[in-house]
Amino acid sequence: MKITPILTQLREQCPTLARRVAAGFDLATLLADTPLQSPCAYVLPSADSAGRNTAQNVTLQTVRDRFDVVLVLDASDPTKALELLHELRAELWRALVGFKPGGDYVGIEYDGSEPVSVNGSRVLYRLRFFAEFQLGRNLASQPAESWHERELDGLSSFTGVTVRVDAIDPADPNLKHPGPDGRLELTFSGGVTP
Repeated sequence: MKITPILTQLREQCPTLARRVAAGFDLATLLADTPLQSPCAYVLPSADSAGRNTAQNVTLQTVRDRFDVVLVLDASDPTKALELLHELRAELWRALVGFKPGGDYVGIEYDGSEPVSVNGSRVLYRLRFFAEFQLGRNLASQPAESWHERELDGLSSFTGVTVRVDAIDPADPNLKHPGPDGRLELTFSGGVTP
């Protein structure tokens, strides 16, 4: 999932963060240093998972993209920090739950939260979210999303069929074994008009 729509949504819809929202790659870096003034938020990609293919002749898989929003709060006053955490969590829900981060995605869903790190000066609190999309196109006119679709796109169009029938019976008495004798008994064709 592209991170820019998430960052933009949080910057515009979470007034308490005052646009202090940034992207990050890993939690270890945040634990070592957070350059933004608190309260702030960092959006980190988490993982993705995919369901099994639900079709036999095409690719149709549901992919779940997960991401975390890590809030960094001043922990010098625990009561104030917990109150702020409650308010920020509600702001994040209003900003993200149901928001579609791209045209292929369904709305974002909330997946829980947990404290990550607490010390005398700051607390890091992680909120988990995810959004799902379908891997595999719905229409042949859409761009290929899998190798199978690319392979199908490379095939020539089906324009028709010709059937030639060499029947086994009646068997040719000149042959040792009954079977097709190489003479066509029937030929027919059918065309397809798109």
